[in-house]
Amino acid sequence: MENEKWRSIFTKGMSRIILSKISTLPPDDLNKEAASVRTEKWVQRIGELQHKLYAEKKQALLVVLQGMDGSGKDGGVRTVFGGCSPSGIMVYAFKRPNDEELAHDFLWRVHKVTPKKGMIHIFVRSHYEDVLVPRVHNWISKDRTRNRIAAINAFEELLISENNTVVLKFYMHVSQNEQKRQLQERVDDPAKQWKHNPADLKESEHWNEYMRYYEDVIKQSTIVWHIVPVDKRWYRDYVMAKIICETLEKMKPQLPTFKTGVER
Repeated sequence: MENEKWRSIFTKGMSRIILSKISTLPPDDLNKEAASVRTEKWVQRIGELQHKLYAEKKQALLVVLQGMDGSGKDGGVRTVFGGCSPSGIMVYAFKRPNDEELAHDFLWRVHKVTPKKGMIHIFVRSHYEDVLVPRVHNWISKDRTRNRIAAINAFEELLISENNTVVLKFYMHVSQNEQKRQLQERVDDPAKQWKHNPADLKESEHWNEYMRYYEDVIKQSTIVWHIVPVDKRWYRDYVMAKIICETLEKMKPQLPTFKTGVER
């Protein structure tokens, strides 16, 4: 592993985390140009390891991205997985549930798009929406929230134990000022106006509530969260690429030989 200083907060089983006390900026002593060179190398290596994972078909990777509107989830995916083959990658952006999805339990729509062995799936927003948005708007009770969080923990452990899936969870840690700037760009920049949604501005008014419930979700998770500062997009890419590359290296995917290849 690299020994340079970098900042990503790893949380598991923490009794309390206060997001407002965690910086959304890179360390002062990390140079953008040097970081970008490392990021490019990790992106290339992620592509090589993804090829092996796809060929091996013995394990899978699920990457969960959660964060406020304007936190750069889509941009992170484009950069970090830019060296991967499209055949081994699937990206799912979870929106408001439709009528069919609402007629099932809240994990139904999620479970059917989890990765099969050999695949990397990326959730841009995820099952955590169902313990964040409803709480902010008081649509579900505390007891139901508690049950949903327990179900999420069990669901993620199921993916690990039953399908050899590694689950990586990233909270995209954006400041309130940067979010405002990003949302305003969607109004001012013709190239980004397609992203503009007045509902995003309305949701941003609930900033404090979202932070409180994100903190609670992170605290109660049985699988580690990586809190990634994203106010500088180059640092977002740097941290995500490093963690994903290191994770794939630990998975040690191998190209099948003629004798050990998967039978068709």
